[in-house]
Amino acid sequence: MNSWLNYAVGMQAILLFSLLLSFSFWGQEFNYRNYTDQLCSPGFHGRGYVNAGDSIAAEFIAQNFKDIGLMPITESYFQPFEFSVNTFPGEMLVYTDQDTLRPGIDFLVAPTSSGVHGTFELIHFSYYKLLSIDQQEIHLSKNEALLIDLSGIASDTLLLVKKKLNELALFFPILELSDKKLTWSVSQDANKYPYIIISKEAFKEVPAEIHLDIDQKRLVSHVAKNVIGFCPAKRKTKKTLLISAHYDHLGRMGRDTYFPGANDNASGTAMILYLAEQLLAKPIKFNVMFVAFAGEEIGLLGSKHMSLQSPLPLEDLRFMLNLDIMGSGEDGITVVNSTLFPKEFDLLKSINAKKKLLKEIKPRGPAANSDHYYFTQAGVPAFFIYTMGPNKHYHDIDDRYEALSFAAFDELNTVLLRFLKSIK
Repeated sequence: MNSWLNYAVGMQAILLFSLLLSFSFWGQEFNYRNYTDQLCSPGFHGRGYVNAGDSIAAEFIAQNFKDIGLMPITESYFQPFEFSVNTFPGEMLVYTDQDTLRPGIDFLVAPTSSGVHGTFELIHFSYYKLLSIDQQEIHLSKNEALLIDLSGIASDTLLLVKKKLNELALFFPILELSDKKLTWSVSQDANKYPYIIISKEAFKEVPAEIHLDIDQKRLVSHVAKNVIGFCPAKRKTKKTLLISAHYDHLGRMGRDTYFPGANDNASGTAMILYLAEQLLAKPIKFNVMFVAFAGEEIGLLGSKHMSLQSPLPLEDLRFMLNLDIMGSGEDGITVVNSTLFPKEFDLLKSINAKKKLLKEIKPRGPAANSDHYYFTQAGVPAFFIYTMGPNKHYHDIDDRYEALSFAAFDELNTVLLRFLKSIK
């Protein structure tokens, strides 16, 4: 009788402890929405190079790696590397006698633009005239700028004209009128003269002259940091999966305007942390290395550096999942490199087909469009996955947390977890 009583009391104690442990675990569950929101906040400065926004983000991500239990592979979570970058840290004013233009809404500064402070008379050129003459045939005085209207031009012609304008920015100030969506980027290089892209709708009428006050600074040796965490397998092995997402974005264009980069790619770093928490709780047969890459937006520089200076031998990397634009998903996902690795692609599709979690898993061939590229080139099998949906905010100031639906975030998380557990 007493033995049965002791057994019952012991089982109740174990059950109570399990419940408390469960409540504790779920109480500390990684909140991917809150995390994404934080990365998009003004204090991270668009995770770019003005006000060290990317370094602030790297420290934040490393702390989250530590908090959920990921271990550093080396003595720290960071893998630093250097590159040059053109930045716009201060004044960002473009105005006429009739209009004051809004940065990010009415105009963009080309990533390669120089800084400028002055008033310029606008000299109009047609695009077809521009294509038919050489630089030596254009004569502008010190206070004149070339104005060209690119609205309504076919895409193939537009590419030719834009190439010519970028060449001319080595010699003259350029103002481009555009009817396209304003989409920004970042560059390592800086031209000698300013290059401003203005929405054609910004002017009531095209002015005769324009005032420009733009601060620019090229950082010659900017230090960025990949952030690396490690989750060991349930049994000792060298074989490792690599799960990555870039955390950098475009940063600030002037003192008051920043690009939040919610979908691209705060959402992706949220997904790798969400996966990490679950794989730490239930390890699989592979080690898993989680990497938040820096320098993706400026030319895949962080992943290129790590592919050459990997903390683990590349031959031990069984597969790589690179994740970007995870905040949508109403229309499913696209899988880059699916044609290179049909066996793994069929596995991914079969996992989804059993529960019909995602609307579509769309195949796409190889592309050098994200951080998987240099690893694939080095022989590491890899997928680059991004979600599809109605959210078209990309490299603009409206890629904000509030615009994210997270429509398929949990479903995609389930598919990815099952894929990671099932891969041979």
